[in-house]
Amino acid sequence: MSNPTVLILMGSDSDLTTMEETARVLTEFGVPYEMHVSSAHRSPAKTSKLTREAEGRGIQVIIAAAGMAAHLAGVVAAETPLPVIAVPMPGGALNGVDALYAMVQMPGGMPVATMAIGKAGAKNAGLLAVQMLSLSSPELRAKFVAYKTRMAEEVEEKDRALQAALRK
Repeated sequence: MSNPTVLILMGSDSDLTTMEETARVLTEFGVPYEMHVSSAHRSPAKTSKLTREAEGRGIQVIIAAAGMAAHLAGVVAAETPLPVIAVPMPGGALNGVDALYAMVQMPGGMPVATMAIGKAGAKNAGLLAVQMLSLSSPELRAKFVAYKTRMAEEVEEKDRALQAALRK
């Protein structure tokens, strides 16, 4: 996408099916992004380059997804002043719990916002990025408020349907 404001990094191409949720949310809100496979362990120079150059290219938020050892978000946070959102990937012996623990247990002074494991976390990472970006964009803020209003309306619709079904 042209002029991306969000950089999505994945430790492996196997993370793509999960991180498509993030991309879908950003697309829904009209937030331009770019996405790369870059491993903190297998391609550290590439990860460092992408991270260090991000701010100069107009990136405002970085979302990093990884599983198992899950050091991608922490490595990224160490290289940039930009906010970093971590998404732990399911899989491995502990089905993503190891990734979650690695991401939420960052040392003091190295903040990383950590989402839930898997697709829910990927979706919320996109939404948190939208919220962060909406601090300086009234248009994006209005879209986010409308999104939350739609969610509440959908819940009300479902409750009306449930109440009608219960009365039968």
